[in-house]
Amino acid sequence: MRVAFAGTPEFAVPTLLAIMRSPYPLVGVLTQPDRPRGRGRRLSPSPVKAAVDASVPVAQPASLRSADDRAPLVAWRPDVLVVVAYGLILPKAVLGIPRLGCVNVHASLLPRWRGAAPVERALLAGDRTTGVTIMLMEEGLDTGPILLQRTLAIEPQDTGVSLRGRLANESAPLLLEALQGLATGALKPHPQPADGVTYARKLEKTEAVIDWARPAVEIERQIRALQPWPVAETVLHDPRTGAPERLLVHAARVAPAPAPAAAERPPGCIVGTDGRRQEGYIRVQCGEGCLDLLSLQRPGGQRLPASPFTRGPRALAPSMVLGGAA
Repeated sequence: MRVAFAGTPEFAVPTLLAIMRSPYPLVGVLTQPDRPRGRGRRLSPSPVKAAVDASVPVAQPASLRSADDRAPLVAWRPDVLVVVAYGLILPKAVLGIPRLGCVNVHASLLPRWRGAAPVERALLAGDRTTGVTIMLMEEGLDTGPILLQRTLAIEPQDTGVSLRGRLANESAPLLLEALQGLATGALKPHPQPADGVTYARKLEKTEAVIDWARPAVEIERQIRALQPWPVAETVLHDPRTGAPERLLVHAARVAPAPAPAAAERPPGCIVGTDGRRQEGYIRVQCGEGCLDLLSLQRPGGQRLPASPFTRGPRALAPSMVLGGAA
């Protein structure tokens, strides 16, 4: 069975490598064009392009709308096209090229969290489980029939980074199992359930801003979910300077129940700090409960534990207020 692959980010690499080690010949790879990355904005290949063997042909069309864009895929004559976070919509003309169709690896238990950001939406919603779905693609958004699914528990400490990595590792063996079933004819797709459909819309930068009027448990999930992008952020209103300062928040935990005096503070108010330990914390009043900030970053600075932020002339101190406009 001749396999072509379409994918772009790091999430797709474990599945690509599994196919390269499998008995199925990898006849070609589609990935997004090289883009500027890093502080130097140097033109860099996608993680998939960087990982593929030099003997495998790679095509990087900006779209797949024209016959010229699709020509490499047609020339490869694949029996199946495996799609993992490719980043381009496959038009109907592409779906019909492989003899056995296009097989998508999706990071959720469909029909829950169809769409662009299933990992982050599961974390933001407080889901306790998620998983991987292998499905046959059709023109609808993640509506195709299911071949295989595997459930994965979401751990309390999972971030967008860690959960995406675990799902990527689960995807590789499950995809190979699906390919084997397709090759032998033993695996039959079944329609997605009509109930339980939710949509994982694309993340927006505006979602990074912390609203301290929300419950602490929700803000803690936001901070974990938005790693590595866009990273949760807030504004410090420092009475010593009168100037607002943007802060990135990389890690936090829900604090123990606050003392009655602290509970009367407005949301966003710093109610306590601890810089004695190596890590330390900065405790912030939320709309419900308190949150201990554990890892922060000033723009242009390093990501650091909370403890250094409790000392020195720029220290975050009780009664200072976080949130609001910059």
